[in-house]
Amino acid sequence: MEAFRGRRVLLCVGGGIAAYKSCEVARLCGKAGAELRVALTPAAQRFVTALTFQALTGRAASTDLFDAQQELAAGHIALADWAEVAVVAPATADLLARLRAGSADDVVTATLLAVDPSRWLLAPAMNERMWGSPATVENVRVLRERGARLVGPATGEMAERSHTGPGRMSEPPEIVEAIAAALAPRDLAGVPVLVTAGPTREALDPVRFLSNPSSGRMGFALAEAARDRGAQVTLIAGPTEVAPPAGVRCVRIVSAQEMQEAIDDALDGARAVVMAAAVSDQRPAQAAPQKVKKKEGEEVLRLVRTPDILAGLGARYAAGARRPVLVGFAAETEKVEEHAREKLEKKNLDLIVANDVSARDTGFGSGTNRVVVLDRDGGRAELSGSKLAVAHAIWDRVRDRLR
Repeated sequence: MEAFRGRRVLLCVGGGIAAYKSCEVARLCGKAGAELRVALTPAAQRFVTALTFQALTGRAASTDLFDAQQELAAGHIALADWAEVAVVAPATADLLARLRAGSADDVVTATLLAVDPSRWLLAPAMNERMWGSPATVENVRVLRERGARLVGPATGEMAERSHTGPGRMSEPPEIVEAIAAALAPRDLAGVPVLVTAGPTREALDPVRFLSNPSSGRMGFALAEAARDRGAQVTLIAGPTEVAPPAGVRCVRIVSAQEMQEAIDDALDGARAVVMAAAVSDQRPAQAAPQKVKKKEGEEVLRLVRTPDILAGLGARYAAGARRPVLVGFAAETEKVEEHAREKLEKKNLDLIVANDVSARDTGFGSGTNRVVVLDRDGGRAELSGSKLAVAHAIWDRVRDRLR
């Protein structure tokens, strides 16, 4: 993962059963090319050993604030100065409380006290009752206000198997994605951008509609990546089961016509428009006011075209005029690049992102993507990886066109 190469990540391990997952976080960060150092609280060392992390990282872990050798040159301060991001995983209820209070009674809390909270990434892990307690809720609120980021917690089975709810530490790949986001450049700071995501639904009657399998994950990843790079993000999203990312302005729509209207309302001032939504091309000519009943014999459904939103945007801005960077998506099943290039030129776009949605590992609903990005100057780039990684690579190309 390019975002990690040569970047300095401090992994602070708290004392909870989820500490075993932190070993995998360390492995994945190292595999991605990060320079990784690890610090453990005394409680963490009851669950995992410093030797484990030494084997995974090739460096001795920091375990003792009073280690004469490590503290010869104020080791915890040197560690704080070194870290670009400090990841706390697991961030137990006790550790969150001590971080809020400014405690510095072990190597983890002393180091973190010398790191600006805007460089903290906390991965909470505790029983669901502890997570929901007023004290923890208030501690998290204060830490967020100071600039700390959180990843998770997830909802699921607790270590006490009779308990289920929010409080599980996020899985290592999700934490690694969040670290990558925290390391993202702030090269879109203050730039207003518009992103669309998810499917649209075109009503046939009150209980049926025409749609497609888009999950919205790619569009949400684009919104998340832009947010992490400092952009002012407006996200227009169709019906999805996946929650949109926090920290963006999200406008929910259902139909293609509603998306058209929402885009018209949000377009003013946008420097980039990324149309990742899978907008229906047709809708029933007339939506029945009541549920349509079965009939004998064949039935014919008359369809009419929905607005071609992307083509409309391309036509609105003459070449050479001050216009937002226009990015389209082409979900194809054959002749992927040929069809995408035609769409790029016909709709007067700057970039188009094409993918083969018939592929099992990168189609609708997948957590990964493999795409080809074509630009109006004849450029071509192949991108693959998690949808968040692909999203960052797409924004790299948008950023270059904003300059």
